[in-house]
Amino acid sequence: MKVFPVLASTISEKELGVFAKEQYGFHDNYDCKLFRTGMNHTYMLSDNETKYVLRVYSHNWRSKSEINEEVALLNLLHNNNLSVSFPIPDKHGAYIQEIQAPEGIRYVVLFSFAEGDKIRFIDQDTCFLIGALMAKIHKQTANTKIDRISYNQKTLIEQPYEHLKTHFSEALPEMEFIKEIRDFYQTSDFEDVPTGVVHMDIWYDNMAITQEKDVTIYDFDFCGNGAQVLDIGYFCKQLFHIEADKDTYELKKTHFLDGYQSIRPLSDIELQGIPKAGLAVHVFYLGIQAQRFDWSNIFLSKNYLEMFYVARLKAWIAYNTIEKLTDLKA
Repeated sequence: MKVFPVLASTISEKELGVFAKEQYGFHDNYDCKLFRTGMNHTYMLSDNETKYVLRVYSHNWRSKSEINEEVALLNLLHNNNLSVSFPIPDKHGAYIQEIQAPEGIRYVVLFSFAEGDKIRFIDQDTCFLIGALMAKIHKQTANTKIDRISYNQKTLIEQPYEHLKTHFSEALPEMEFIKEIRDFYQTSDFEDVPTGVVHMDIWYDNMAITQEKDVTIYDFDFCGNGAQVLDIGYFCKQLFHIEADKDTYELKKTHFLDGYQSIRPLSDIELQGIPKAGLAVHVFYLGIQAQRFDWSNIFLSKNYLEMFYVARLKAWIAYNTIEKLTDLKA
């Protein structure tokens, strides 16, 4: 019987656990459990006292050099006492492992476990602390570049639309709407503002918060170079969709921005650019869903595009009265 090649696989937690214990010198009491599949696959490696996170990168998703840049960034932040989940070297000092999966080589990195819980409805004080931590990360990496993607008009707006065209007809009203957004942005939208390394995915799903309100940020898989306001805009946009009561949203957003500006003051251009920054990152992630159809196919559909994604884009545009986009129809 012919054996067919695969596009993606899920590595056995048992065999991965044996591999990890050997590579990192852990004792036999450590247990490896699959936590979730997604953009990459996440496993928990733990005994009765200590827990680690094992990420298995998807095949051909990140190059080894890109992962090295992520590792170096996290070590920089950790060594400067910033609260992030950081990489753990193996017993030989290596941070990146290679395993042979059915689809090809996949990379593996072990990370520290972020203590605390994911909290969807974050209180005002914690919003302040998140803003301060984000600003510390931005301040540490200001005016620097890493050897990874640069987030600009092309990568944020133009390329995502091209990815979407592989799944949806350009004649769809929803696609025409996204094209209008694409045509609205200009190169200057990402200039004349502070730049550096950006996380690009800071929201409640990628942070752990303890009862003492200690915040740890993790999952830097999308880190790259760009305007720092992109991180700010994305957090505000996610907060906007979580908080149905917009008075509550405004209060929490104010605390978040106050926390941020307690570390790094924002210019008027940055403050005014928050709505457009949040919109750009949201379009970028729609493009990622089209690009990574192996992960997103359970929900990437015309109905999803219309009822979930475009509705959210329009709500954000209307609420912020983003110039020239408010009257667009989908």
